[in-house]
Amino acid sequence: MILNISAVLLFGAASALAVKTRSAGGGSALVLFLFGFFVAGTGAYGPIHDVVSACAAALADLA
Repeated sequence: MILNISAVLLFGAASALAVKTRSAGGGSALVLFLFGFFVAGTGAYGPIHDVVSACAAALADLA
């Protein structure tokens, strides 16, 4: 069974958790950064989306 989750939903949930737990690590900063770009759809959205898609494809190929 294949489960598809929207990147905005995934990063939104992760950023809400990071804000709620008040974690201040580099991982939470990266999650909030990526969530901002996915939601805003700025000019940097394309390259960042390509990198995230390539990482997701690489992780899927490992399994």
